[in-house]
This record gives sequence, structure tokens and C-alpha cells, in this order.
Amino acid sequence: MTATALPGVLAGAGPRTRTTQTHCPYCSLQCGVTMTAGDRPATLQPADFPTNRGGLCSKGWSAPELLDHPERLTRPLVRAVPGDRGSPLVESTWDEALDRVVAAIERTQDAHGRDAVGCFGGGGLTNEQAYQFGKFARVALRTSAIDYNGRFCMSSAAGAANRAFGLDRGMPFPLSDIAAADVVVLVGSNPADTMPPAMQWFDEGRARGAQHVVVDPRRTATARNAALHLQPLPGTDLALANGLLHIAIAEGLVDEAYVAARTTGFDQVREGVGAYWPDRVERLTGVPVADQRRTVFALARAERAIVLTARGAEQHRSGTDTAQAWINLALALGLPGREGSGWATVTGQGNGQGGREHGQKADQLPGYRRLADPAARAHVAAVWGVDPDDLPQPGPSAFELLDALGTDGGVRTLLVLASNVAVSAPDARRVISRLADLDFLAVSDFFLSETAELADVVLPSAMWAEEDGTMTNVEGRVLRRRRALDPPDGVRDDLQLLAELAERLGAPGFSGDAETVFAELGRASAGGAADYSGITYRRIDEEQGVFWPCPAPEHPGTPRLFLDRFATPDGRARFLRVEHVEAHERPDAQYPYVLTTGRVLAQYQSGTQTRRTRSLQLVAPLPRAELHPDLARRLGIGPDDVVELATRRGRARFSAHLTDDVRPDVVFAPFHWGGGSSANALTDPALDPTSGMPAFKVCAVAVTRVAGPVERLPAPDAAGQPEPRPHEQPAARTPLPPSRPVPRRTPRVKSTPRFLQGVYPITGEGLDKPGPVDPALRYTVPSGATAQALYFRGGNSTDHLVYVLLVRDGVPVRWFPIGAKGDVHVPLRVVEDLPGGTVVELQAAAPIGVTGELVVDLGLVEV
Repeated sequence: MTATALPGVLAGAGPRTRTTQTHCPYCSLQCGVTMTAGDRPATLQPADFPTNRGGLCSKGWSAPELLDHPERLTRPLVRAVPGDRGSPLVESTWDEALDRVVAAIERTQDAHGRDAVGCFGGGGLTNEQAYQFGKFARVALRTSAIDYNGRFCMSSAAGAANRAFGLDRGMPFPLSDIAAADVVVLVGSNPADTMPPAMQWFDEGRARGAQHVVVDPRRTATARNAALHLQPLPGTDLALANGLLHIAIAEGLVDEAYVAARTTGFDQVREGVGAYWPDRVERLTGVPVADQRRTVFALARAERAIVLTARGAEQHRSGTDTAQAWINLALALGLPGREGSGWATVTGQGNGQGGREHGQKADQLPGYRRLADPAARAHVAAVWGVDPDDLPQPGPSAFELLDALGTDGGVRTLLVLASNVAVSAPDARRVISRLADLDFLAVSDFFLSETAELADVVLPSAMWAEEDGTMTNVEGRVLRRRRALDPPDGVRDDLQLLAELAERLGAPGFSGDAETVFAELGRASAGGAADYSGITYRRIDEEQGVFWPCPAPEHPGTPRLFLDRFATPDGRARFLRVEHVEAHERPDAQYPYVLTTGRVLAQYQSGTQTRRTRSLQLVAPLPRAELHPDLARRLGIGPDDVVELATRRGRARFSAHLTDDVRPDVVFAPFHWGGGSSANALTDPALDPTSGMPAFKVCAVAVTRVAGPVERLPAPDAAGQPEPRPHEQPAARTPLPPSRPVPRRTPRVKSTPRFLQGVYPITGEGLDKPGPVDPALRYTVPSGATAQALYFRGGNSTDHLVYVLLVRDGVPVRWFPIGAKGDVHVPLRVVEDLPGGTVVELQAAAPIGVTGELVVDLGLVEV
């Protein structure tokens, strides 16, 4: 094995120390750090690595605090009474703990079949651990039931990228390209809080005059530094993207040469976005027409432009289609595959990219091979030394797996590595109830997380600075996590754990050595989309990481994808027509507001680590829900009051943070806490039909003041919590229908304006007796078309108040009062779409005997 640590000896009779170049354990930037370790505690300094260039956020700086935390697990824990989770967890030996795990696996599979044992992993595992976990499930357990928490993070973007480009790599270009871009549009991304060292690339771009546009329902730290902030209603990002493309087409901004040479499917998309005219998009999203136009023109006129999407746009039941809509816009403007430009998604977890490439996802084998593909099965089976027919077929996605725990046909014994699903899963109280129904639960972690507290066996694992392996960061750079110090006595890393479990289950061929496993991973990925076969530990050390795909030792790696062709059979990117779909759960009288969730600066993921870090707790001691001051005023809520958020799934309590950074109709809650402040106990588990992504980012919520400011938040009354819904057999996934009927349209995109206008005499018959003014003020929407009323203007020459009525199919829908000798102008962005056959008419009413003239002008658009 290549030696990577740089040992040194302190002067005098002191402890031996060594200095090791490794990486921060948190987000997908994987910032370089220099660890100094000998006698504990260890310390670190930021390193001059290409992604962070000497920068580090508060989470990275504080990471060593956890290595010797008093709550650190250093011995296996088992239930004092086997099978009784009401009995306490007590320390045990590794032999006893593993004996219990193996006995449970064998007992369950004998009684219920192989798929009754399942595996659930995490985006913080190294590539080697993720690869070995997938191999363990398919070879040692021969189960189809494996997935990981990246399904709750990256899956929608991955689904969109795979079908558009034939390949999913979160960022298909180096992070440094952001600094050189003239325009960057960030959709649902807040790197200033979630990955602060990345902001140096944005700052560098702005310093040279770049324009940044942030699309987010909150005015985040990132949005405050942008040239333009678009603040849409959560769940409407797809409509916004389609609307921007509508403008680009109407204004002749499409790169027609690029579209013709490098893409397919644009005609269908051109037709589809014809219905997303700017005023309709403003009505759907709340983004003004002027800001829509400014965004499109900035992107189209830039020499180098980048569109970035993230969880705010993707964690929806239509997240894959939403990512696709932004890809469609980028393709129409000729950005992907052009150096310095493109579309990308911002990976969240430390190894969210590598974790899904090599076998943790239910439908994937190493190298992004599809588990259902016979050729892929044959290749990987040959590397593993097994019969391809012995490999299971694809299993359920993450939430589907969790929701069926303990049921007939579902998983009954579960092994969890590096994931805290009791906090991170949607409808978390329901997931906790499913965990309780398991026959057996084993969890590997370094703290007693909310999930580990429910387990039959808890296995202590090594932490980031105590293990070797590789990670794949946000830009597709494969880098080294190097062991800087030894784990506490009696603690093993997950690679060693899986190797020993496999041996006990009669499945040899699993190594506990990271470099050996990485070499096997390279062979298994060879020829796949994510080909690591040309990457070695030595190359990573010498080159500060290697970008995949890298199919041979002499290959330089691939910092920028798609420069010559896309990874599709014909080399062309795919446009795909997508339609806006209303949120699965819309506000109503009982739950009148929209809840959205996300991250805050001082916490990370489920908070298992950061909530135990003293320095971070000083920054964010309580979970705080953000409310607009106008909303708080209506509800009688003051700063720092205790508020209870209630949805159809549960109740949770937060400290109120009043800020006009959030829309008045939206409440924001961080998801890093569990228990009585679990935001994910509230969220909607409705799934994207393509990716299996739950709808974390939008559901209906009610808000109630509970008490004044407190130091410790009280939990909601247990009696008031709704019962978790029982498991239901999932129906076959079908694509989501559009939120409105899609009429037949001509390929022509530019909409046709229609006007009911003119100057007409009027004789009043009473304000309560309106009537037709002139046949010219009557319009029938043609069959097969759709229309929208956009505005009304009116003038009155009489000395009395008169009314003009907008009548739809004989029913008045709007009254427009026009004062004596006065005029009025009313935008009509609240009027619904008018399908073919609808009859629209203007009528008038005036006091009896009043005569004079009316000036009327009703503007419509017909598609």
C-alpha cells in the first residue's frame, strides 16, 4: 500500500506526531485539510487543495472535536434481553454482536426469503465502502433490498441527466469554471451557507463583472449577493424554466445551430412551452415578467453561462422533470458541452456522487451499470466470481424499502450503515414506526443516533480521520481520504465490518484493505459509464485527484464532459417535453401555508455529528422556523416565540425567526433535528415517479404560537400527534400528468394577441341590470386552442360610476368599476386558462337614464 502520511517527530521527549493530507468529512466540496495527530486530540488546518484553495467553513474547522467526544461509541451495544427492544442497550464483544447479526440474517432468510433482509447505506461512505456494501448485499445476502440516503438527495438530478445526456455526473466541469462564467443561474441552491468555501469561485466571478441570478423562495445569503433574486412559490421551478424557454424562443434567442447539430427532440419541447407565456408564469410562480426576461437575456447573451440546480428544485414529486426543464433551457441556449458553460447539479453529501456510482442504489451495479442489463450483470459477476443468475434483480427505492419494513413481502431484518433515517427520511414518524416493526435492526455508527437508539445491535465505526479510502466530490474528482490517526481500541471501519460479516455468512472474497478494494472497484467499473479503471491511489496522490471517467492508466481523466459528444448512443443530448404539475399537497383552510425545508450554516444532514459539536451548538442551539413578519403579525407570533408547525403527518416545534427573507405565504424549517423538532416528521412522502425522490420541499402547513421564548423547546403533546399511516402496497409508477389539459397546438410558438376594444355608446338601465354593449365585444376561444385574459383598461365619459363586467360562458367573473370621468387599468393574472369553446364577453351597467361613452380594451392571448 502506498504510504501517504508524512510522519514527523516533535523535539524533546514528547509524543510522536504525523501530518497527513486528507479531506473534510462533510459536504461534497471535500475541502483539503492537513491533520496533525499523535496523542489525541488531533488538530487540522485547511490545505491548498483545488476545490477550497485554503478555505474552510465552521463545520470543517470543528470536525476534530468529535473524534474524542464523550458520546463516541467505542464498544458494540446489544439489547440486554435479546429480541426485547424495551430492554437497555449494554456493551458487548464484537463476537457476540456479530453472532447476533448473523443469526438474525440466517433466521430471517430461512423464514421469509432472501429479500427479507435489507441494507441501507449513506452518502458519507467512501467509494470502497459503498462498493463493498453493494457487493455484500448482492453476493453475501443475495438480496435485492438495498438503497441509500442519496435517494433523498441526488436522485432526481441523476435521472434527468441520464436521460438527457446519457450520463450523470453532478458537475460535468471543474468548480473553477464558475469563476470564469459571465452569468450563473443557481436554482434552489444556497452555497453561502451549505458549502461556504465554494463562494470564493462566485466572488471571483462577480469581481470581474459576472451576473448571478438566484432562484429561491428565501432571500438566502447567496441570494443577497446576487445581481437578481427570483423568489418563486416552492414547487413552481419547472413552470419558471418552461417560461424562460418560451421567452427565449419568442425572442429568437435559441442557438438553432447547436440545437440542430447536437440535440434531438426540440420540436416537441418548443410546442410544449408555448403554453407558458410570461404572464401565466408570473401567476403560477410569483416571478415578475420583467425578471423573467432579464434572466433569459442575460443567459443568452453571455459568452459563458452556467445553470446550476440543487435540492430546492429537485426534492419534489416532479423533481426529475424540473431538472429536465432547466436542462432544456440550457440546451436551447447551447450551453452543455461548451467549455466554460453548461448545466450541473450541486451534490450535497460528501460522497453523494461516488455513493450512487458503485452499487448502493437499488438498480445499479459498479460503474453506473444497470442491474437489469444482462451484459452489466455478466461483467460484474465475473469480477465477483459468481454466476450472473445469482445476482438479484433491482429492488425498491429508499422510501419504498423503508415504508415496507416489517410487513409481509418487506424487509424484516435491516442493516444500516452511516445513515440516520429516523431523522432524514420523509414522514419520519411513519418511518420510525416501520423500524419498530422490524424483527431485527443493526446499525453501524459512531454515535447513538436516533436510528441507532432503536436497534437490536449497534456497531461502533471508525470516523473519517481514522480510515483510508476514496471520495468523489461535487465536480467528479476522485480524491483520497487518508488515515491520520488510529481509531479507539475496539473500533473497526465499515470495510472491515462487511468483510467479517461476509466471511461469517460463508461468502469469502471480501477484503478489509481499502486499496485492495479500490483496485477491485476499478475492474468492476471498467467499461461502464463511471469508469475508474485507470485511477490508482498513486495517481490520486500525484495529481491531487483524478476526474472520472478514466478508463486507462495513461488516460488523463475527464475534467470536462461532453465537449465532443454526449454519452447517448447517437452522441446527441435529448430534449424532453415536461409539464408543470401542481404540488401534491396544496394549502387549504386547515393547513393554509406552504412548508419548505432545508439546511442552515452550522448544521449538517441529520445533525448526528454537528448537534454534538460544542462550537456549532453555540451558533445554532435551537432549530428556528423562518416566518415573514406579516404572517407572524397575523398569528400573534413574536421573535423567538415557540411555534408549532402541523401537517397531515405530524406536529413539530421550533423557535420563531421573523424575517422578510422568506415569502409571506411560506414557512421554512431546518431538517437537522429529530424528536419534537423533526421537520421531516412533517414532510410529504409523495414520490417522483422516475427517481423515487420524496416531496421534501413543499407541503401544506398550519402555524400556531405555543409559548414565549425558551432555552429548551418542549415537545408537542403526544396525544395530539396523528397516527402514522399504515403501509400501503405501492402502485406501479406512472409519469405525472400535467396540471392542466394539454391542447393540440400548431408548432408555431409565438402566441396570438386578441383584443376586445373600442369606443361604444352606453345607456344605463340600472347598476343591477348589466347587458351586452356590442357584438364586437364577444370572443369565442377556437377549438383546440387555449386563451388567457391578461388585462382590462376602461374609460368612462359620463358623470356617474359605471361597471364593466367580464362574462365567461354567461357567468360574470369580474366587475370593473370605472369612476365618473375616470379610467381604470387592471392586470388579469388571476384569471384561469380559457379552453377551446369558451365564450368571453364584455357587458356594462350604468344608473338608469345615464348616457355617454365607454372606452374598453380587454387584452387576451391565444395559443
